[in-house]
Amino acid sequence: MSFDYKRLVKFEHNVGAKDKKVRLYSGIVLLVASLFTASVLMLLVGLVLVATSYFGWCPAYSGFGKSTLEEETATPVESETGSESDSQ
Repeated sequence: MSFDYKRLVKFEHNVGAKDKKVRLYSGIVLLVASLFTASVLMLLVGLVLVATSYFGWCPAYSGFGKSTLEEETATPVESETGSESDSQ
């Protein structure tokens, strides 16, 4: 797997709903824990997780071409108008 810098400037959404929830909750936990432990690293990681959850875009996912978005599976609705061509 190679890292592509050109994908970083596209800013396409690549974080799915489940991934957003996990990032948001773990980021909040790290932010609260960093307040009690005075850890700057935990604060920064928590901020990054909350920000990527909010914007729905992860620069690391973009660089590696990964996406956790669910594919929309739309099934076409078939119409019941076959009798019109039979009446000729």
